[in-house]
Amino acid sequence: MASVFTMIIEGDLPGTFVWKDDQCVAFMSINPISYGHTLVVPRDEIDQWTDVPSDLQRHLFEVAGQIGTAQKQAFNTQRVGMVIAGFEVPHTHIHLIPINTMADMDFSLAATSVDPEELDNAAVSIKTALGTTKEC
Repeated sequence: MASVFTMIIEGDLPGTFVWKDDQCVAFMSINPISYGHTLVVPRDEIDQWTDVPSDLQRHLFEVAGQIGTAQKQAFNTQRVGMVIAGFEVPHTHIHLIPINTMADMDFSLAATSVDPEELDNAAVSIKTALGTTKEC
């Protein structure tokens, strides 16, 4: 059975995308820890990040770096925290979380629901900072 992320990537479930290329996508978390929380996900369903081929790891981190820089600019945050936990969905994903303190990285702060318009607005801010306003 396809992971929930594969279903989002394939359009079977909704997602608010900020990045799409032939190797990965990035979309807004539906359970954000902070405003602008984004997930970078390889298209290939690979459960653990340690199993991701090194060339794909490099690409994921390059994309994460570009998005993180855009998040800092868009949300005027001191840092963008990065977490690869891997327990929520059995499909490798990188959490990019705009933060100002370490306390902001607390997963217990994750929203249980969020207004889709809020996700859209955050995505527009990130895409604008990336210099891409085109539809992903």
